[in-house]
Amino acid sequence: MKIVLCCSDGMSTSILVRKMQDAAAKRGMDADISAMPVSTLETNAQDADVILLGPQVRYMLSDVKKEFESKPVEVIAPQDYGMARGDKVLDFALKLAGE
Repeated sequence: MKIVLCCSDGMSTSILVRKMQDAAAKRGMDADISAMPVSTLETNAQDADVILLGPQVRYMLSDVKKEFESKPVEVIAPQDYGMARGDKVLDFALKLAGE
């Protein structure tokens, strides 16, 4: 499963990505989890299974949903994002993917 997190520049999600990778590894999951700036989604996230937006770019949700209408796209809960709750965000992504 490929999960893409995006924010303004891709940097603020890096800690959360690491925590999600740790949570996936503990579960024995094969997950490709990465972060990128929202401006690069069109070219870099075509093969994503789930796209999660950081709360700071939630205003772009409708645009990203239109661009990736065949994929689940949602905003990460601010409390989970701020506290870098990788396990909860991973659960959210899996739920969106129907797994």
